[in-house]
Amino acid sequence: MIKDVPQAFNNIKATTFSLTSPQFLHNPYPFYDQLRTTNPITRLTLLKYSGWYVTGYDEAVAILKDTRFKSRIPLPERSKKYQDLKKVQNNMLLFKNPPDHMRFRLLVSKGFTPQTVGKYRPYIEETVHELLDAVQKHKKMDVVADFAFPLASLIIAKVLGVPAQDRYQFREWTISLIQTIDITRTRKNLANGNETTVRLLDYFKVLIENRKKHPQDDLISTLIKEEQQGDKLSDDEILSTCILLVIAGHETTVNLISNSMLALLHHPEQLMVLKDNPDYVQTAVEEFLRYESPTQMTARVASEDIEINKTMIKKGEQVYILLGAANRDPNKFTKPNQLNITRNPNPHLAFGYGNHFCLGSALARLEAEIAIRILLQRIPNIELRTSDVQWRKLIGFRSLKELLITFNKK
Repeated sequence: MIKDVPQAFNNIKATTFSLTSPQFLHNPYPFYDQLRTTNPITRLTLLKYSGWYVTGYDEAVAILKDTRFKSRIPLPERSKKYQDLKKVQNNMLLFKNPPDHMRFRLLVSKGFTPQTVGKYRPYIEETVHELLDAVQKHKKMDVVADFAFPLASLIIAKVLGVPAQDRYQFREWTISLIQTIDITRTRKNLANGNETTVRLLDYFKVLIENRKKHPQDDLISTLIKEEQQGDKLSDDEILSTCILLVIAGHETTVNLISNSMLALLHHPEQLMVLKDNPDYVQTAVEEFLRYESPTQMTARVASEDIEINKTMIKKGEQVYILLGAANRDPNKFTKPNQLNITRNPNPHLAFGYGNHFCLGSALARLEAEIAIRILLQRIPNIELRTSDVQWRKLIGFRSLKELLITFNKK
């Protein structure tokens, strides 16, 4: 139980508190508050991942913008296991550092410019209406499986150039691979993730070869074009980018939409405000991102001895930045544990900060804004079918297993 966690957190053992306990998964924020009160940068031994856990907003920003803190792939460098997964992670933008990171980011960002993202608005709106058409007569749905997931699948498939009929594989792929980068991962997760990676590589190799012969208006064709014009983006990097976008395009957006709806249902007064004032949807989405951040943790490793807020982090030490905690830091946000859909300004860190700020943030925001606005317009009287909502066993992500609702279609 969170209340049993001792106040002196230094070198706390996993036996004292479990980050995979039902209490933590249901509500991690009291634990984050206790950590921050003790020290916003605290050395912990939790699970098998010891390191510095960062819960303060200013400390998180300082680390995220300091290029001496490096990204690294989750798998051990000397590991000879899971070679396909390891190779793909090595070529992912998410784990690149300067100078490769900037070259890579500039190329991939061409698929996520404001103009490019904006052109998907009609397709997103059409897709949202079609998904609601399919469930509205039933007066019930699972927001995750019936709405958020198929929406995210269709949109990222459209962006990449994946045939719509193949999108049904995305959820299985994403669930398998997201577990390989979470600190709850097991050897079984890694083995399954390696097998999934092999399937994904085979799938995208065929698709990339097809696009080389028959270019279309999609991201894969754009990346191939850049490669052919002399920019250094290899086939392996294109493959890893496709796989990363399948994961990121799902996990962040599905979590954002479903977490947003749960937050509204737990705060009926805020739900009524948004229904009465649909123009608040943009600030509401920013607040949902802060209040239940889809990504809760990101990791770095110190490349040299670095002092942050009077805390010396030694070279080679792991740093775990708890974005969900930073986004509820009372030193930065007034009444941080209160949902306020009109909160402004709202400088949350849900999409990261600095060089690794999420490239797909504009697309995720647009999908969430459209999905929530249209859902609330079309489906009144939404209620939870059960108060016992279940969260997936992940620490780095805030992800519902399902969100069952009922509604009156009139």
